[in-house]
Amino acid sequence: MMRYTGPRNRLARREGQDLGLKTTGSKSHASLLRRLNIRPGQRAHARFRKSTEYGQQLREKQKIKHIYGLSESQLRRYFDRADRLVGNTAHLMVQQLEVRLDNVVYRLGLAPTRAAARQLVNHGHVLVNNKKSSIASYQIKIGDTISFKKEKTAKIPYISEILMKKDIEAPKWLDRKATAGKVVELPQLEDFRDAVNLQAVIEFYSR
Repeated sequence: MMRYTGPRNRLARREGQDLGLKTTGSKSHASLLRRLNIRPGQRAHARFRKSTEYGQQLREKQKIKHIYGLSESQLRRYFDRADRLVGNTAHLMVQQLEVRLDNVVYRLGLAPTRAAARQLVNHGHVLVNNKKSSIASYQIKIGDTISFKKEKTAKIPYISEILMKKDIEAPKWLDRKATAGKVVELPQLEDFRDAVNLQAVIEFYSR
């Protein structure tokens, strides 16, 4: 199954939750917040039956897939890798998701959304250890540095706007200075900031 490329507000309204897919403070984000409790489609105001346990697990799996912008096969691979390792499967899966290059760019506050971060990476604007990396899924390691290839990248309107915000703080496993950042440790389970029931995701794939 391919990665979803349709209207992002529709995904958030389907889940009844802001998934961080729109730039905070934008008109589109404001519109989403006004309609967040209205389901998309003709039956938006209809009453829905209580979801089954499987249905709830499916919804949580869909949430994390859309938050990170992954296809079904990609998310499944992250679970399979985590499940083969010794340790907490939820922690190990989240760790892989969090150290994706596009996510690290987003977590550093160098892009307003993961989709914008992915676009920067795909178009060759991002350097890892001073070398161009255009693979969004590239797994960043401790000690790796992330920066823009050219200074003018920081002057792109939506990038300069996010860089000027003072209320964006990188998680403790990242160290940001101006338009560059460094991975100082691997993310822990408590660093996962999104409202997703990870155990439900693990149970879905463990069936």
